[in-house]
Amino acid sequence: MEPRTCRQALTRTRFPLSSWPWRSVGYLASGGIVGAAVCLLFLVLAVFSLFAVGLPLLLLSGPALGGIERWRLRLVDRDPAPDPHRVPAAPGLAAWLRVRVGEQATWRELAYGLLLAVVLWPLDLLVLAVGVGLPVALLSAPFRLAADGAETKVVKAYLVTSYPEAFAAALIGAVLLVALAYPLAAVAGARAALARALLAPRESDGRDGRIGEVIASRARLVDAFEAERRRIERDLHDGAQQRLVALTMTLGLARLDAPPGPLADQLAKAHAEAGQVLTELRELIHDIHPQVLADYGLGPALADAADRSAVPVDTDVELPRLPVSVESAGYFAVCEALANIGKHSGASRAAITARHADGVLRLDVEDDGRGAADPARGSGLTGLADRIAVLDGTLTIMSPPGGPTVLRVEIPCPALPASSASSSPRTASSSGRG
Repeated sequence: MEPRTCRQALTRTRFPLSSWPWRSVGYLASGGIVGAAVCLLFLVLAVFSLFAVGLPLLLLSGPALGGIERWRLRLVDRDPAPDPHRVPAAPGLAAWLRVRVGEQATWRELAYGLLLAVVLWPLDLLVLAVGVGLPVALLSAPFRLAADGAETKVVKAYLVTSYPEAFAAALIGAVLLVALAYPLAAVAGARAALARALLAPRESDGRDGRIGEVIASRARLVDAFEAERRRIERDLHDGAQQRLVALTMTLGLARLDAPPGPLADQLAKAHAEAGQVLTELRELIHDIHPQVLADYGLGPALADAADRSAVPVDTDVELPRLPVSVESAGYFAVCEALANIGKHSGASRAAITARHADGVLRLDVEDDGRGAADPARGSGLTGLADRIAVLDGTLTIMSPPGGPTVLRVEIPCPALPASSASSSPRTASSSGRG
């Protein structure tokens, strides 16, 4: 298997005859050139930063340098380093700047640029001077002696006056060129590993990006779900309900005009059925999205739900207006809890407590029933728990055998300012039953 990096190539017997030593030399040489240019650029931008002009360019020079360095990595690492940056969600320079400034990868690239400008490029040139310059100087001794005539100095230290000495120096240079190729490639591999560690994507970068996308998509799904719920409610209210009202009135008038007999009886039966369908449709519309929730908020909607409950309910609700998705999720969680209390608990009384404090909505629904509630048995609360989890909330059920049962909903959310709420915060405290 062919080596993928120069560090892997060091373990192969044919390393001196392969292209990896020359790749390492090219990587270090180009690093010295790029580093010197970056050092000069940073000095210029630092001067202009005194006038608040070069600071943005200094901060954002990291991504440009990161792209160059990831491209240079191909010399000593065949595995490409992907770009760690995210694509801005909106076009334009302002959106691009916001995304780049908020990314960890941008600051790692800037840190790498400063390290390259101060430390790495002089180190690259020093390694090249020792690993390549010294052997080449020794190898050139015969040519320099021939050019100078009588004598020449090798590496500014050793005086050569004869060709045997010059060829001996050249032989030493050839041995050193092969021997020093190993530490030179090791340094190049270490430099490449450092560059990859700072400039390639990290798992946390991808995870943070994915988490951000998941959170944003979940919020969009919740908003789309609420919009669709309201559309269905509006269509039923303005369409099917109005037609049923007209049908009920028509059947009522026909019933009054019909003479006594089988036809009148059938019209009376049809009129009663239409009225029953209209009542059920109104209940369905109310359950889809009650108008009181949209107009007045969660507090009055919970009081209305308590009044409609089959079990007497005490309410202690003090809430401001909250985001629509939060109010809807909290309302339907309480309605489901009240429905379960009426069907399964055997309770004689229930209580609703609702507060918004420290940026968290807390809803408690308690009953004095038999307890031992299990959401896994199809109570409908599992779906509600999933819906609340979409809002980063939690649904907890405490139901020991013998009761009492407490359902608690906690959803982190801000309170809406009074100017953006359709009505002022309301306080509801009542006791009622459906």
